[in-house]
Amino acid sequence: MRTFVSELRRRNVIRAAAFYAASAWLAVQVATQVFPFFDVPTWTVRWIVVAAVIGFPFLIAFAWLYEITPQGLKRESEIARDESIARATGRKLDRWIIATMGVAIVLLLANQIVAHRSESVATTTAVPAITRPADAAPAKSIAVLPFTDLSPTHDQDYFSDGMAEELLNALAKLRDLKVAGRTSSFSFKGRNEDLRTIGKALGVANILEGSLRKQGDKVRITAQLIQVSDGFHLWSDTYDGDLGDVFALQERIAHAIADKLEIVLTGDAAQRIVPVATSNPDAYALYFKATGTFNRRDGAHFPEAIAELEQAIALDPKFARAHARLAALMAIAPTYTVLDPVAAVASVETHARLASELDPKLAEPYAALGQSLSIRRRYTEARVAFEHARELDKTDTTSALWYATELVMTGYGERGNAVLDDLLAIDPMLPTALLWRGASYSYFGDYAHAEPLLRRAADAKLMFAGLGLSYIADARNDKAEAIAQLTTAFGALDSGLPKEWNGMLASGILGDASARADALDVVHRYLDAKPRVVSGVVVYALMRMGEPGRALAIIADGFTSNDAVFLALMWSPYGRDVRALPEFSAFTRRIGFAEVWDTYGAPDDCTREGAGNYVCR
Repeated sequence: MRTFVSELRRRNVIRAAAFYAASAWLAVQVATQVFPFFDVPTWTVRWIVVAAVIGFPFLIAFAWLYEITPQGLKRESEIARDESIARATGRKLDRWIIATMGVAIVLLLANQIVAHRSESVATTTAVPAITRPADAAPAKSIAVLPFTDLSPTHDQDYFSDGMAEELLNALAKLRDLKVAGRTSSFSFKGRNEDLRTIGKALGVANILEGSLRKQGDKVRITAQLIQVSDGFHLWSDTYDGDLGDVFALQERIAHAIADKLEIVLTGDAAQRIVPVATSNPDAYALYFKATGTFNRRDGAHFPEAIAELEQAIALDPKFARAHARLAALMAIAPTYTVLDPVAAVASVETHARLASELDPKLAEPYAALGQSLSIRRRYTEARVAFEHARELDKTDTTSALWYATELVMTGYGERGNAVLDDLLAIDPMLPTALLWRGASYSYFGDYAHAEPLLRRAADAKLMFAGLGLSYIADARNDKAEAIAQLTTAFGALDSGLPKEWNGMLASGILGDASARADALDVVHRYLDAKPRVVSGVVVYALMRMGEPGRALAIIADGFTSNDAVFLALMWSPYGRDVRALPEFSAFTRRIGFAEVWDTYGAPDDCTREGAGNYVCR
């Protein structure tokens, strides 16, 4: 044994093995740290490791059989033992090994330092875990990106988006499959981001992307399922059919994805993943158009969307989801347009009832009904409707958002924020959820968590994100920025007030005593004219300009154009003066708060002293 080891040393086999191992380690360290800068797929590092392992026995055999001499490479058998250059070559190899190990160790230490610094920065500056996906995405997780419109005239973008959204909604209902929310997935539309970046942002291991070509009644859908970690195409296929075949095409795609991700289908999903919504292709296309407007909260085009849904229903009166979408759109229309609230309420109830009768499993009609009831301050009934919607479909982000805002507005801030946290874990770029959660943080001075959320809401073009950002600017004593943010937010809320009032009210809230006096003078004259529906922005302004009693009286006397803008404020530190009023307890009974509290328990900052009687801090 000793002779064999001595022979290994004489032939430099041990040194060659050490040099090879050090070189391989250095190669892996360089690849690990340099490749990401050039978007080289991570699977290349794995192949480097595999190649190093395969090459090792060949290196050992080579070192045993050959030696490098001053005269060149010779077989070991051609060299006399007393002429072996083991010592000279060995010393060179020793120097190379030490140098290589030194470089590899420096790279490893640098990598650890950078990782430690990144972790420290993330700990001190990142938003809570609910606003960013976990580093290790579950294997059974997917994001569905909007499909590319390849139609000859490129006018079917709404149809391409609609098809992708339908697949997303169907997959979201599969047990054990995590599906990123629509708003977050669709935020990457047209951005050409690296798939690894998208996967990390959305916390998913797989991405479905595709294209749609529609020409006349013919449809071609190409879809591909890609593994985020290495860009490997797990599956791809092309489907051709007529407009009447779209549900069958969606079903085939959904089943292919479920098979590739090894999702076990049970219950109704074992029979069908994608339900047939309508037998009329034209009605389906109109539904897609209106849905695009609804998703964007594009108030200027709400009348067109309403007409499109009404036309879809005329083509197919049994199209349950068109009834449900019309109910949802009408539920929020008074907030984004000057639509008559009374007419909107009647429409919500009619179409929500028809939708639930046609398809009792739909959550959207109950969510729309809950939103309509909340606007009319029938909070107990609204809560029942929202909770039923949640029971029917926990993946429905719209009903989750409306339920969360209902909780916050009625004083259950902690529960509302918990729902928002869950919602943002699924759909981390949902603008309105970001605003509500960010505003909640800012109310209590947690600007480190508030600002990233509010900035993301603003980046997503949520025009009234300034409601939250103004609090942060004001806390930094940047009055000009705070006023600008609040002015923009007021303008986006379609309050029915003259445009020049937006800046004036913002200055009255955040400016000096003179600006406040001017703003209050205009507000008093506006109220003296007894408008049929008082602007919610005016009530908000009164709360923040030192007239909480007047604000409370307006709320108690009738509906406003937008209760949400000031009810959340009422439960924040900014609403302290309102809650301290002697008449506040009676107000809670009159507006309907006390009834919902009697049913569901006292809210966060109130104590029950008897039926319908609460004292709030």
